[in-house]
Amino acid sequence: MKENDERDEGFAPALGDMSTEDFRRIGHEVIDWIGDYLENIEEYPVLAQVQPGELISKLPPSPPDEGEDMDAILRDVDRLIPRALTHWNHPSFFAYFATSSSAPGIFGELFSAAFDVKAMLWRTSPAAIELEQVALDWLRQMMGLDEGLDGIIYDTASVASMHAIAAARENLNLQIREDGMSGRTDLPLLRVYVSEQVHSSIEKAAITLGLGQRAVSKIPTDDEFRMDARALAQAIEEDKQNGVVPCCVVATVGTTSTSSIDPVPAIADICAEQNVWLHVDTAYAGPAAILPEMRNILDGTERADSVVVNPHKWLFTPFDLSVLYCRHMDVLRRAFTLVPEYLKTSDAETVRNGMDYGIQLGRRFRALKLWMIIRYFGRLGLAARIREHCRLAQLFARWVDESPNWERLAPTPFSLVCFRAYPRVEGESEDARHVHLDSLNEAIMNNVNATGEIFLSHTRLHDLFTLRLAIGNIRTTEAHVSRAWELLNEELIRLL
Repeated sequence: MKENDERDEGFAPALGDMSTEDFRRIGHEVIDWIGDYLENIEEYPVLAQVQPGELISKLPPSPPDEGEDMDAILRDVDRLIPRALTHWNHPSFFAYFATSSSAPGIFGELFSAAFDVKAMLWRTSPAAIELEQVALDWLRQMMGLDEGLDGIIYDTASVASMHAIAAARENLNLQIREDGMSGRTDLPLLRVYVSEQVHSSIEKAAITLGLGQRAVSKIPTDDEFRMDARALAQAIEEDKQNGVVPCCVVATVGTTSTSSIDPVPAIADICAEQNVWLHVDTAYAGPAAILPEMRNILDGTERADSVVVNPHKWLFTPFDLSVLYCRHMDVLRRAFTLVPEYLKTSDAETVRNGMDYGIQLGRRFRALKLWMIIRYFGRLGLAARIREHCRLAQLFARWVDESPNWERLAPTPFSLVCFRAYPRVEGESEDARHVHLDSLNEAIMNNVNATGEIFLSHTRLHDLFTLRLAIGNIRTTEAHVSRAWELLNEELIRLL
């Protein structure tokens, strides 16, 4: 038998890992491949042009018995994977809030994978725990959030908001951590108040936490899709009269459908008066507060109990990294800490143990990539890129407003434009026009997406089929936005 550090041609070593020599060689090839991919990404269609099951049909139905040569594996990556991807890093990806990876972020992910630490206890990774505190404090300062908010990293805003609502529930002191909710006759209905435009993850959080969908009260919005604060106050009063206990209010700065901004100061007044936990979801728009001229979007958050922001949305951080800032870390810890004997340490009262603040035990070293991104671009560099995205959105919005064939259906406070084709057709009734415009806009969206040049998504506003163009990719330029406008108009003309 051969020694462990030897290998037959085309096979993995009998024991141990890949040789350092091969790792270095292949690593260089992989970095070169990624560099070529990012440099030439526009050669790929944005939206995957494959059929369901197509990739599966090209892969073996069973795993290999013997190890395969890494060069062959990389050839298959190159041959099979990019074609079956929707390319979120493409500069013409306008469909959802972009999550583009920057180079320093990619390097951060590489280091994180190499270190492979589990940031559950301070002692299991002091660097991961402490760098997280530093990076999140830097981000807090850049966004203008007050010193009373402390941060913790989760994977996504869905999970971060779920933890915030769990802390709000714990703050009610109803012994839910100890006794649960099932089978209790002494527990009233707990209510979570949201706007009609809130992200669906909040409702999922209510389901996951055992509150149920009926616990979610959807408050009407105004003409600009912002929560109606007076309707919120009325809903809370009516609930209290009926024995329902207000648990949490979720206000959004930058809603998913329209990027609208709920009136957080007015909502904060109501929450203070009613002693209700205020959670602010600014997963998408929060980084815009790095711009001095947009700092006011977070007015009122100085009175929030918790705030969520996603650097993986608009801070060019590889997915995933979501930050929950909380004013009551002791309550969050009380909701989740559970320390078995094998995880007890003598320093537990003097250090932060990440496992105490959520459902996860092991936690990835996510802070490293954010720290590297902040250092590489700096506050001014990040602000300049976000400012440019907002400029491009305003430019596209102006094109829509100035065209007789298009109309904007929501304000554009950030880098999302909501619009639709609105050509005038003589002799068409209003009902027929409504149906016709919906089908026309859906056809336009599907057809431009099928070109592979751009990728748009849609929503419904006032029951109208609405196109969404979201700008946030670090590589997007005015040329990409201009081409999107060209394609849309070409398709409109073709369909009329």
